[in-house]
Amino acid sequence: MRIKLRRPVAALEDLPHWQQLLGNRRLEHERFLPDVDRIFHRHRLSFFATREYQPAGPDWSEDEIASGLNRVYRLVLSRDGDIPPDMIAEIRLLPEVEEAAPGDIGQMELNPRSAAMSARTDRASREAIFLEEAQAFSQGDSDIVVAVLDTGVELDHPELRHAIRGGYDFVNILDGASEFIGDYIDADAIADDEVGHGTHVAGIIVGKGQGMPGGVAPRCKLIPVRVLAAMEKQGRRVGAGLIENINAGVKYAVDQGAHVINMSLGVRHEGGGLPHQEVIDYAYRKGVTIVAASGNDGLQEMYYPGAFETVIAVGAMDAQGQVADFSTYGDQVSFIAPGVDVYSAYLDNEYAFSTGTSHAAPFVTGAVALLKSYARKAGRTLSDGQIKHILKHTSDKIDNRFKHRKAGYGRLNLADAMRYLEFKLGQRRERYGYH
Repeated sequence: MRIKLRRPVAALEDLPHWQQLLGNRRLEHERFLPDVDRIFHRHRLSFFATREYQPAGPDWSEDEIASGLNRVYRLVLSRDGDIPPDMIAEIRLLPEVEEAAPGDIGQMELNPRSAAMSARTDRASREAIFLEEAQAFSQGDSDIVVAVLDTGVELDHPELRHAIRGGYDFVNILDGASEFIGDYIDADAIADDEVGHGTHVAGIIVGKGQGMPGGVAPRCKLIPVRVLAAMEKQGRRVGAGLIENINAGVKYAVDQGAHVINMSLGVRHEGGGLPHQEVIDYAYRKGVTIVAASGNDGLQEMYYPGAFETVIAVGAMDAQGQVADFSTYGDQVSFIAPGVDVYSAYLDNEYAFSTGTSHAAPFVTGAVALLKSYARKAGRTLSDGQIKHILKHTSDKIDNRFKHRKAGYGRLNLADAMRYLEFKLGQRRERYGYH
């Protein structure tokens, strides 16, 4: 169970972070707040109390406190069992509790079609965003770091290994573990991929271009963050994981210095606090741009984190440059990018086509990284707001509206975005007498 309190409690300051508990059972703490303890006792359930987050430094920073990260806890049942809904309802009524919710598992699917390696395969998706013209300005900068929160990344894939910097596997699933396959317990520093989704996404961003068209920003660095494990569903392998572990991954990526985070995933809001709210707020406060997939149900729906105002939500466009029929839409959608039959890296050093807003989002993530790289070369640092302004005013509109209900501000046009940035940087040089 995840519990967020209304204010910090001094008596809980020494609780271990949940990852510390995994490595040292002597840190088990079987008490939380007296009122919560009584409710657990009445339902004959015992638990270990842990912190959901840990500070980036020795103490909680102002940004962490402002985002409420110091007030969130994870209570883990000490024996296998279920948490009754009426028990959660009781805890939510306690005056000191702001939110309480059970651990929730989200899923995502990848339906790849393998294909022979070809340098000409799927150039159309890259041409649709005018990538070749954009890369005449920059192919990225090794000091600009992209984090991919996903099913992990095939760490030794020839398209990706040049870019990888660190990484972490936050997957640790106890409840419902029988549905998972492969590595789904004991978080560690190996963020390897068992599904293929994260590898495909990462290839679109930083792919070296050996057996596929190169990534959008191949010279940038990549932090793989595994937050989804492998699950078999109707004979297909899908990515699934705890929302709480996704939150931990966002916090980690921000603290590791990521400039932009790709989240090709999303969950509906189904009661309690909004999914990922504290960590999305924390990332925004730290100036980190987050890009997320809008969803694949073809309906007007809100999937988080894409539905947050501070997040860039990306829909998919088809080969004709129109909104794909499966692309989730609404006011939250910022842009559309290629999302049908996109060719990229896959498991076992292979390549595959895939379709979905999950594969549209990394084109925009790569665009953010490329803009930041070009600005850095000019001695400038682009803020999250400046990035959004550039993309918003250089996207290709699909009709006469500035913002479209399904396409947002329009199709990603990375070449125009780079030209606009060059113009703005040139204006600044002239204004201040730079040459």
